[in-house]
Amino acid sequence: MIAPMKKVSLVILSGEKESALKALRKAGLVHLEPIEGKGEKLAALKNDYAKLQNAAGYLGEIKLSKKVSAPNLSAEEALKKAEEAIALTERKKSLLEKIAASATELERLSPWGSVNPADFEYLSQKGIHLSMYEIPSDKYRLIGDDVKSLLVNSSKREIRFLLLSDSPEAERPAGLPPEAYAVVMPEKSSDEIAADIKAFESEVSEIEKGLEALAPCLKSIEEAQKSFEKDIEFENVYSGMENDAEEGAASLSWLTGYVPEESMPALKEACAKNHWALRSDDPSEEDNVPTKLKNNKLVSLIYPLTDFLDVTPGYHEFDISSWFLLFFCIFFAMIFADAGYGALIALAGFLLLAKAKKGKKSLPVLVVLLGLCTGVWGVLTCSWFGIPAEKLPPALIQISSRIFSQPKLVSLGMGAEAAKSLADKNQQVFCFILALIQLSVAHITCTVAHRKSLKCLGDFGSLLQLWGTFYVVLSMVVADGVNYVFPLMDNGEPVNLFGFMAPSYFPTICLGVLGFGFMLNFIFSNYEGSVVKSILESLKNIISVFLGIVNVFSDIVSYIRLWAVALAGAAISGTVNAMAGPMFGKLAMVVFGVILLVFGHGLNMILNLLSVIVHGVRLNTLEFSQHLGMAWSGTKYRPFADAESAS
Repeated sequence: MIAPMKKVSLVILSGEKESALKALRKAGLVHLEPIEGKGEKLAALKNDYAKLQNAAGYLGEIKLSKKVSAPNLSAEEALKKAEEAIALTERKKSLLEKIAASATELERLSPWGSVNPADFEYLSQKGIHLSMYEIPSDKYRLIGDDVKSLLVNSSKREIRFLLLSDSPEAERPAGLPPEAYAVVMPEKSSDEIAADIKAFESEVSEIEKGLEALAPCLKSIEEAQKSFEKDIEFENVYSGMENDAEEGAASLSWLTGYVPEESMPALKEACAKNHWALRSDDPSEEDNVPTKLKNNKLVSLIYPLTDFLDVTPGYHEFDISSWFLLFFCIFFAMIFADAGYGALIALAGFLLLAKAKKGKKSLPVLVVLLGLCTGVWGVLTCSWFGIPAEKLPPALIQISSRIFSQPKLVSLGMGAEAAKSLADKNQQVFCFILALIQLSVAHITCTVAHRKSLKCLGDFGSLLQLWGTFYVVLSMVVADGVNYVFPLMDNGEPVNLFGFMAPSYFPTICLGVLGFGFMLNFIFSNYEGSVVKSILESLKNIISVFLGIVNVFSDIVSYIRLWAVALAGAAISGTVNAMAGPMFGKLAMVVFGVILLVFGHGLNMILNLLSVIVHGVRLNTLEFSQHLGMAWSGTKYRPFADAESAS
């Protein structure tokens, strides 16, 4: 659930701001409204924090031996080390730029051999003025007789020559073809440039040694970052608090924030102890109230995922943590769809759990739960590391589900291909049923939430519209005319609804439910006290209203992605097994076969994990949330607190 919040305002004496803020931070209860601080101290803190952040980035790229011990530095000492690291890194960047520029210059001059500007200057003083030129090979013969040139060397594409002039600033000879272009004289000789590169590289090597010596300080620098973050937060509040602009010890300052209702007694006690004035009110619709989720330990397992995604429901939205966890586990299992993978995931979760510190075990437990769910689904679908079902031990086949297991279907007298086709259809139907259940939960939740208003009829209409559209999806996507028959019209034959025989007019009922639901949704979905205004609002957006039916259809169909992604993963598993299988026939190739299996299945698991993030998360945060009317517009409750209070 979303914890109810109170909007509070605290008034303190300006002369006691620092001590009051320290006491408030120690209490760790108030989520402050955004404050823009100012002042030189805040700017200096932010500047120092930026140094620590940059240094951490530089030093984090250096790999060190685990045997290297990390020094325990104070925040000030860590800042000095960070400044050293930044200075060395900046110098290294400058040297690398110089090396690149020098290497480019050296490469430019390399066709000329060893070039020394001093030699050209010496000859110029003797009255011999030479300039370097290059010209395409086929144009060299076009140089006029009035041009004094000296051939240096040639290649297939270009010819290099020296142009002799009467004076250093002589004009370009008329007989020199336009294709000939002057080569800029370097500032240094080729040998000097090469020597510079060597010197620069030597200095870079020394800098890298210096950075390696500073790398063990990374941990202290990261700890200093956390300390500076708290200092910046404190100074931002201190310098940004509003006040009455009166000078003197009696002047007042104040701030506004939000506190969970259950924490109000503790805040009142702190106010009485520190002599602060307190006012509390219920937040208004316009307030940007932070969201604090309060759930049991099981439901809280989803928090590591929502924190990673950085999604928070708005204060006036729904807390779907329990539904998110339930359906995410199902989606995860259906996408991985392999009992062998599930066992590996669960094992990894148990290993993480054994190493996890107290208070940080939610993620390992979630991994174990996801692994177990995947294992159960893999057993139901008879999927074990992509091994063909007929090659599995009979015990594994016997415990698989009759609904999804191909071997079971084969044993009922069906051919292998027909069994596979029906098994795929069964899983597609399961995906659509899962969509119906999850989206129905959304509309039932909205209906209950609006039960005191006629708007609940609009939500109920959306629910009926969903159920009617579900039958249309079965008819248009699933029906194959043999195993699944879902006519859209009364053909005189009873309709087989997964073993339950419905009357022949059942399609008419479904379409009627769809139409009635659309009518209720059209009339009451925009209800805000007036039915007429609600209808007019729907008429204004008539195109969007009709497209809503299409959206419901596409949302249900989109759940088929769970089956499609699992099918792709199974195909990859089967391909890996087929490639590695022949290698186990020869003893010398067994090692390569094992490597191929580990790499192939490992890559497949990574791809499945990406699919979970893309598809499994999407179905919760997009399709499900849209039907709930959620925008995930919330701000997470983060109280003004020191490290101890925050933990």
